[in-house]
Parts: sequence; structure tokens; C-alpha cells
Amino acid sequence: MNITRDDIVGFSDLTEEEIAAIAEHENATEIAAAVLGQYLLDEANGYEAIRTMIKDDIRAALDAGDREHVAKLFLALHHFVAVHHTAPR
Repeated sequence: MNITRDDIVGFSDLTEEEIAAIAEHENATEIAAAVLGQYLLDEANGYEAIRTMIKDDIRAALDAGDREHVAKLFLALHHFVAVHHTAPR
């Protein structure tokens, strides 16, 4: 039995969009981003680190003029803040 990408994403407390934003920011695979994101959620400054990553991705998309990507990232940020706002800081 092999563990798949979907298994790793399913074990994470992050959405696929949040994981994709971390992967984009870190230039990593989605599997690595899911593991990193889950690790960060358990760290004192992890919430802020993930929020900053997504905000950085939004700035990069704005600079590139990619409004569709900005909208997708904004929704990911909105969801992340709404769900994880009580995360340790």
C-alpha cells in the first residue's frame, strides 16, 4: 500500500488551496507543502508564517497582473484566517 498525495493532503488541517499557496511560496511540491504547513500550525509562530506566505503570494500575483490568481489566493487567505485564527501565536 502506498501513501498518495491525496492521503497526505487529507491528513493536513489545511485546504488544498492553502497547501498550494505554501507550495508556490516555497517552490515545493504539494506533499512537502502539506507537511510543512501542518508542522507550522503546531509551532508558536506558524500561523503568522503561513499567513505571510499567502500574503506574499498575493503580492506576487498582483505584481504579475494575474487577477484570477489573486482572487483564488485571497479566498485561501480568508479561509485560513477564519479557520485558524485561534492557532497559537
